[in-house]
Amino acid sequence: MRLCAVVLTFNEELHLERCLHSIRPLVHEVLVVDSYSTDGTVAIAMSSGVKLLQRKFVNYADQYNWALSRVPHDCDWVLRIDADEYVTPDLVDEINCIIPTLPADVHGIVVGRSVRFLGCHIRYGGVFPVRVLRVFRSGKGRCERRWMDEHVIVTGRTVTCKGALIDDNRNSLSWWIDKHNRYASREAVDLLNLEFCFAPFDSVADMNDRAEASRKRWLKEKVYSRMPLGVRALLYFVYRVIVRLGFLDGATGMAYHFFQGLWYRFLVDQKIREVKAHMSRNQVDIRIAIREVLQIVV
Repeated sequence: MRLCAVVLTFNEELHLERCLHSIRPLVHEVLVVDSYSTDGTVAIAMSSGVKLLQRKFVNYADQYNWALSRVPHDCDWVLRIDADEYVTPDLVDEINCIIPTLPADVHGIVVGRSVRFLGCHIRYGGVFPVRVLRVFRSGKGRCERRWMDEHVIVTGRTVTCKGALIDDNRNSLSWWIDKHNRYASREAVDLLNLEFCFAPFDSVADMNDRAEASRKRWLKEKVYSRMPLGVRALLYFVYRVIVRLGFLDGATGMAYHFFQGLWYRFLVDQKIREVKAHMSRNQVDIRIAIREVLQIVV
């Protein structure tokens, strides 16, 4: 069984070598799709012997589905991993053992994903480790058409591994804030699309599905999205910090829960308010308002 890893990159010289080193005992081929990096990312990829392609970035789902169409035909399975992630040795051993035993109707493998923030392992808050589908049969999976928080969709059954991959971005807090400001614009587009239905999109939302991602997406689309702007961000933060014991993550962990669980989500809501106000004030279509306020073409 041949496994191919697909890695999307843009200025990932700080992480790419670590990622590639961690998956070397697991994969037979690596496809790196780069968005015209200006640092040493391309040199690192070429020196590692991977297959390198470059393409202009629109959003993650568009880029990843394009990359999937370039996976070599002799690959049986695909590993989705980000450049700032790495797989643990336990997960490598587990996947190597389980793949040859899987029946044909199993199309995906779910793994745990944990996060390190500014060097701190986030253990509480009810969000980590989260279960995500990251290994799937070639030709049987695709990325949801969304602007943010995309998941891989497969039609067949899935199985779950106990091992984990680690999201450990080594950039500064200022870099993290800038990135999540851009993420907030994309997430605002997805939430506005739920309300205005201006573009087709996919969703794994299903409260009856055993998959963690499906249940969380259902709660986000059917419950969270219908709550008052701003208030929902505060309630979610209280849930993470108090109900799910996020305060036990210490000072750095609390900073993570504040920025990711409150600041980021409040920022999304303010961007939604800004788009709607622009629509009303200028009497323009939602697509025009998104382009003029968020600089995103939908």
